[in-house]
Formats: sequence, C-alpha cells, structure tokens
Amino acid sequence: MRRWRTRVLLTTACIAAVAGACLVYAYFIEPKRLLLNAQELQIQGLDPAFDGLKIVVIGDVHGGSNGVDKAKLRLIVALANEQQPDLVVLLGDYVSQAGRADNSGKRPLKMPIEDVADGLAGLRSTLGVFAVLGNHDGAYSDERVAAALTSDGYRVLQNEVVVIERNGRPLRLLGFIDHLKLADRWSEISHDAKPWLSDKGQGQIIALEHSPDILPAITGEQSVSPDLKLILAAHTHGGQVWLPVIGTPIVPSSYGQKYSYGHIKENDVDMFVTSGVGESILPIRFMMPPEIAVLTLRAVPN
Repeated sequence: MRRWRTRVLLTTACIAAVAGACLVYAYFIEPKRLLLNAQELQIQGLDPAFDGLKIVVIGDVHGGSNGVDKAKLRLIVALANEQQPDLVVLLGDYVSQAGRADNSGKRPLKMPIEDVADGLAGLRSTLGVFAVLGNHDGAYSDERVAAALTSDGYRVLQNEVVVIERNGRPLRLLGFIDHLKLADRWSEISHDAKPWLSDKGQGQIIALEHSPDILPAITGEQSVSPDLKLILAAHTHGGQVWLPVIGTPIVPSSYGQKYSYGHIKENDVDMFVTSGVGESILPIRFMMPPEIAVLTLRAVPN
C-alpha cells in the first residue's frame, strides 16, 4: 500500500511539473517568438502573370498583448522587408483592449493605436501595402485605426476594391469590413462587394478579410465569379493552443477547427488563414507560435 501511494505521489508530481513547465513555456517563451512561415500555394486557374507573386501576410498584431511590444513591431517590419515581397497585406486586429470599459463604453488599449502604427511604419513591397480591419479594431474605433494606418501610407480597404497590375495583367484586391457574426450580416456586408464578386473578366480577385468564416458565405453565393482565386484571413490565432490528438480546443469561429489555420480549399476557392502575431483573451500560445506568413503563389492550369 505504501509503495502504491508513493507511486501515485510521484506520478502526480511529475504531471504537475510537466503542466507547470508547459504553462511557463506558453506564457514566457512561445509568445515572444516570431516565425517566418514560407509556403507555396498551388492555385488552380491562377493567371500565369501572377505565378511567383510573393505576399507577406501579417494578422492579429494586437499591440501590447503578451510579447508584442515596440521591439516586436519593429522586428515584424524588418523581417517582412527582408522577404522583398510583391505585396504586403495586414489582416486586422491591430489593437488589444485591457481592463474595464470607461463611461463611453470603450475599454482602454494596452498600446495606443498611434504607437502600433508607428511600430508598423516602413513596410515595403513592389505593389503596395494594403490593410483591412478586425473586430477588435471595430470595438475600439474603426475610424481611428484606419487613420493611423493611413498615416503610415497604407491603403485600408473597407468593402472596396483596388486594382494592381503585374506583368501587364490586372489583379483586384477586395477588402471586406469585418464582423464576428459574419454569416448573420453577410447581405449587409457584401452589399458593396457583390458587384465585384460577380464581375467576370475584370481581373482575378484576392479577397482580404479578418475572419475566415467568410469562406462559406462567399462560396454559397451562386453569382460568385470564378475570378475569385484566393482569400487571406486571420482572426483565429490558429487557436493559440494546439494539443496532440485534440488539436485546437478553442477557435473563435462558427465552424470549430475547420478554418482554424493554414491552406484550405473549398468549392474551388483557396483560403489561407494565418496564426497571427499577438494574443487575445488568454496571454498564452502553445505549439502555435506567432508568425509572419510568406506566401508564393503558383499557377496551376485548370
């Protein structure tokens, strides 16, 4: 009996030690990392003019969250510029709220948006830097966040399209206004975007949206143009925590783990979801480190 109790105590102590080590790593180490996630995306039917297009994708900066200080913001810019990208896209949630709401109903920021924008200044690419806004930005102030990014010289897209050109061919970037319950407000959100989604022959489309839940909303549209080739999204943080067998237990998506991270293809539309940079709600990451995604598009014939 005494030997059995000793084994139980030792096993319990070992489990507690491992759990403690994992928590220390999840709070003090992994959020401080920043990986370059370089991938080639095979896109069926992509115009050969865009073969080799290199896109740097940065999502969920959440300035002031664990591990995201001014030095991290400067590192983001330096690493992104080292990739010599054709295009840089910023996919929303630049701010991180803290504490209780004030009399106006707004929660204070962990880092002022002006400081976040100052830290992200200097991003460079051949075809420009384009941004959309996220749900945390909207909870704070879409107008102030957009103004801060615009002061950096970046184009903020809110239910609008911009046409860029590569190798003599037009490429349309369509940026959506984000909302967490996107499926409930799709008709409202897409009102200004539907004409571009249904236009054919005006140039292929890359859509920028904070939440990946937009994919089934778009692909459910009967009039969606075959020119829509790629959606770039963030918001999920890859779940922030990945566990063996279980996967990502908590994902802020109406579809669970389905759109939590990585390259997804559904109804002939490709989507890439980045794990992002910062954290939300819990200040931890485990087996889902912060990243800058570097995507090189490859044209695959139909």
